[in-house]
Amino acid sequence: MNVNVGIDIGSTTVKIVVVRDGEIIHKHYERHFSKVREKAVELVTNARSLIGEDAVIRCAITGSAGLGVAKASGVDFVQEVFATRKAVGVHVPQADVVIELGGEDAKIVFLTGQLEERMNGSCAGGTGAFIDQMAILLDVTPAELDELAQGAERIYTIASRCGVFAKSDIQPLLNEGARKEDVAASIFQAVVNQTVAGLAQGREIKGDVLFLGGPLFFFKCLQRQFQKTLQLDDDHAHFPALAPYAIAAGAAEYAKDTRSTYSVDSLLEALEKAAAAPLVAQYLPPLFENDEQYQEFKRRHGVHDVMTENVTVYQGDAYLGIDCGSTTTKLVLIGEDHQILFHHYQSNKGNPADVIREQLTKLCELCGDRVHIVSSAVTGYGEALIQNAFGVDFGLVETVAHFRAARHFCPDVDFIIDIGGQDIKCFKIRNKCIDNISLNEACSSGCGSFIETFARSMGYSIEEFCKLGLFAQHPIDLGSRCTVFMNSSVKQAQKDGAGIDAISAGLSVSVVKNALYKVIRAHSPDDLGQHIVVQGGTFLNDAILRSFEQEIGRDVTRPAISGLMGAYGAALHAKDNRPAKTTLIGVDVLSHFRHTVKSARCGLCENHCSLTVNDFGGGRRFISGNRCERPLGGTKKAELPNLYKWKLEKLKSMGEPSGKPMPNGTIGIPFGLNMYELLPFWTTFLRALGFETVLSDVSTRDMYMRGQHSIPSDTVCYPAKLMHGHIENLLDKGVDAIFYPCMTYNIDEGRATNCYNCPVVAYYPELLKANVSALQDFDFMMPYFELTEPKRFVQQAVKYFCGKYPRLKKKQVAAASQAAYQALADYYAQIRVEGQKAIAYADTHGLDIAVIAGRPYHVDPEINHGIDQLIASFNMVIVSEDAVWQLAKVPEVHVLNQWTYHSRMYGAAKYVTRKENAQLIQLVSFGCGIDAITTDEMRAICEDGGKIYTQLKIDEISNLGAAKIRIRSMLAAVEEGRKLAEQQHIS
Repeated sequence: MNVNVGIDIGSTTVKIVVVRDGEIIHKHYERHFSKVREKAVELVTNARSLIGEDAVIRCAITGSAGLGVAKASGVDFVQEVFATRKAVGVHVPQADVVIELGGEDAKIVFLTGQLEERMNGSCAGGTGAFIDQMAILLDVTPAELDELAQGAERIYTIASRCGVFAKSDIQPLLNEGARKEDVAASIFQAVVNQTVAGLAQGREIKGDVLFLGGPLFFFKCLQRQFQKTLQLDDDHAHFPALAPYAIAAGAAEYAKDTRSTYSVDSLLEALEKAAAAPLVAQYLPPLFENDEQYQEFKRRHGVHDVMTENVTVYQGDAYLGIDCGSTTTKLVLIGEDHQILFHHYQSNKGNPADVIREQLTKLCELCGDRVHIVSSAVTGYGEALIQNAFGVDFGLVETVAHFRAARHFCPDVDFIIDIGGQDIKCFKIRNKCIDNISLNEACSSGCGSFIETFARSMGYSIEEFCKLGLFAQHPIDLGSRCTVFMNSSVKQAQKDGAGIDAISAGLSVSVVKNALYKVIRAHSPDDLGQHIVVQGGTFLNDAILRSFEQEIGRDVTRPAISGLMGAYGAALHAKDNRPAKTTLIGVDVLSHFRHTVKSARCGLCENHCSLTVNDFGGGRRFISGNRCERPLGGTKKAELPNLYKWKLEKLKSMGEPSGKPMPNGTIGIPFGLNMYELLPFWTTFLRALGFETVLSDVSTRDMYMRGQHSIPSDTVCYPAKLMHGHIENLLDKGVDAIFYPCMTYNIDEGRATNCYNCPVVAYYPELLKANVSALQDFDFMMPYFELTEPKRFVQQAVKYFCGKYPRLKKKQVAAASQAAYQALADYYAQIRVEGQKAIAYADTHGLDIAVIAGRPYHVDPEINHGIDQLIASFNMVIVSEDAVWQLAKVPEVHVLNQWTYHSRMYGAAKYVTRKENAQLIQLVSFGCGIDAITTDEMRAICEDGGKIYTQLKIDEISNLGAAKIRIRSMLAAVEEGRKLAEQQHIS
């Protein structure tokens, strides 16, 4: 009796399929929790009776974690994409495209037309593991996540490249009161977007589409969102019952043609041999050699403690601090002598308001008439929500709260690092004032939530998981890479049979390396300081603390209340700034507290923000999602000068119809990338030649989605991705042609050794022509032009336009060129004039100036997500780098400067150091390689001039939570520095 067995060992599960006479007689699916080889043995053992003792077995192993088992056991291995094709050929032969999502693997196989197979690399974004991580974040099971999504009313924009990016979107939404149903559906839509953009990469998904893998079988909302996005009806979208087992079934089909045969006993013997095979991996030294060394470590850190007193026996005034963080909520109540009377630390569970209501009610009962809470303060991601919900007296930015707490334990502190759930905050202290701030902007690599998620995926609590690594003799070296790449390293270790203890210790070391080298970018311990305070819940993990000390080679201070430092600092702030009467709500209001959430679309300005309206009863409510103050009601503030807004309106006006007869037809210009700089030039030039120019609409998220299917690279910057939508928009407008030239060089402003354009900006028209199918038979004009030398441009333009349009004469082109150069010069002059007006306004009214240094297309509201308005809301006048760069001498830089835009940014940074009320904020598009060159130079220019360098990374992520923290931190540091200078002047 012949039996074929297919074993699919994936990143999170093991599947087995047994086939006899062409019929599947057994299939099973289980999570392996990193016990990869043991689980494979267990599944075969459980199927033993069905296989039969006398069966002649042919077996094949497949899957992302299967190769190591196959090599160690000698069983045949089949690559999983090949196994997929085998399964499809037998079970669903009519399929044109196969989409398969596994635990940490995703693939698309195009079967018709040109045969092509695409798989995700080291990133687990948009897979089952991603969905599991998001379910944990919402404190639900994956099945409950699917149920929640059925009741969604709206979809939020959530990045799904990896779990850590998505948390940067989701956590602020939860902290601002967004409905879990809407967030759940948005998570599934993010998976769809990742598959289309990240894997299809410009190739159209059409025809009969077969969906395989556990996530696509178990999650009905995911099925629905795929069908909706790909516009597939039920006849063309196939979700077979075999979906979770399809790859194992393909391996069983492959096994038919293998030579090796087994009995049940010999197959089990081969697999058991693999389970017992020794490891092959790179090891690190153990964290602790023995228990004695660990006990000494604990004694040393035990001295940094704080007094406690039970709230039930204390009498007198008390001060409340609340830290509503990214994943946890902390409360601390302190007495007159800074002693802790009460503290609480727990997960937000997606609803911090309920957690705080419950704890405040409990606290009121404990206090009775003996303890009077006379002042309160809140910090953290949910600061605004909680302050409005409970009438908290003060809201303060979390960097300030952590600095206040650190100073209490170490008055001479000169460096603080706080690692929280998904945040890393580092700040240097100079002259007892925050001098330099580093925050992780768009990625949570090196943060606590990654270890927590990993622990849960392996079936452990974070406490149990971390303790396992303390005495591991051979920690696995996982490197210092992004957490999704660490996922890949861990997967490899699992394949090799590494134990949980070795993985746990290795992860602790990697988290520290990421914090040091990816966020702080330290070159040596001296970059940090002599008196280092570490805090945040992540540092309560002794393995991470030990790794940190070993990595920097010096002892640090970890307060015993490391995880409560934000709340403790807030309580100290409340005590320092005690109001005449507290506004914190009492027990009578708490007993009737209610929290309802609804969604709304604001129509008060052109932003059309998606608002989340939180109502707490009693007239208290909180509105989030707004980019300006208008939805919040109240008196409208005087509008401050904002060059970002002025430039956008100026450029938009150039898209208005000329109102003149244009004999040569309409030419569309995409409103993106370098067209934000050169629109005055090209509009003037083309209209002078008799063409009516039509500008694509201002970028929106919908426009991005419109062009998403033709984007061939998921790693290119968001401004470039948007160009695909702009091309579709122009095609919809019915223009006769689209003009988008390739430009190697930018305008030469004489302040750099060269004047290159970014390679993406320079040659993106080539990519659009190759990937947007509608352009294949369309007049897409993409000549190579250079504007650095007017004479040379005229020659190029005459050759191109007179050749394409014989009715045009050389004199016309030359005249049009002269007019275009003049229009561009006039535009530059207008920018400088408006800049001077804005600066004069700030000086006259005693306001600070925010010099936003970026690229011209950062003016695009879909790219900057309203950051200019956010900064303006802090009473700052907005000026762009192109208005001030010429007001300062060329600064000395330590890199080869070949870029026009870089030169402007360096000049703007130098100007800020000469202007007391000016602060620099650099915008960088995530994934922009050449802007990475500028970071260290901009920082050095600012710091040498006694100014704080602030960088904001922007991407398709629209939530500005991290940006707001950084801006407020910068402003708090500036204010503190001014106070200190004033005190020194008086003394």
